[in-house]
Amino acid sequence: MSFDIDIWMKEYLEKVKSLFTSRLVFVGLQGSRGRGEATESSDIDAVVILDRVDVQDLKAYSAVLDTLPNREMACGFISGRQELVNWEKSDLFQFYYDTTPIYGNIDFLLKTIKKEDIHRAIRIGACNIYHMCGHNMVHEKDAEMLKALYKTAAFTVQAVHYDQTGTYIKLKKELISVLGPLEREILQTGIMIRTQPSVVQSKFEPLSELLFNWAAEVIIEYKAD
Repeated sequence: MSFDIDIWMKEYLEKVKSLFTSRLVFVGLQGSRGRGEATESSDIDAVVILDRVDVQDLKAYSAVLDTLPNREMACGFISGRQELVNWEKSDLFQFYYDTTPIYGNIDFLLKTIKKEDIHRAIRIGACNIYHMCGHNMVHEKDAEMLKALYKTAAFTVQAVHYDQTGTYIKLKKELISVLGPLEREILQTGIMIRTQPSVVQSKFEPLSELLFNWAAEVIIEYKAD
């Protein structure tokens, strides 16, 4: 029988609500399952926000997860509300827009995210890609690392598009049609790598150059003031 995320989330939500009762602020789903792009083996990136979180909460939450089917697929994030409000704002931008609400909402985060936070998210993303891509070309020459960097690049592409248009598009297949030529090539390459992983090894050098040069352009465009 194929895995049904809706059935799993229904049982998960019932148990989380029973555990935390009125302390539960929000439950959401991130990653490929939240975007509707999951494969059969994709992780379940569940998000839980409580009024506060202590170590006993973590232990109790872990115990609840252990009672669910497909426990090995469950991962994600749990936090207290105030910790989240005071989180690094460049992280909160992607966190807010890439999380699909299941219970409650996190709209209280929106007023804390400013234009400069989005620029910082883009800059940090591009810098990390530039650094790791260059390192990989010189030292590791690892196809899996390059594959992971293209996956990361998709989030930076989303952020750039949002900064330019004010619209956040979760689904890559929808985002591709509205991107400029270079960002479109980055996203298309990432999708191609996911469906044809052997290509990464055979075209390691040109794919690395494409990503490295794109990251360099983004860093310069979004330089710190």
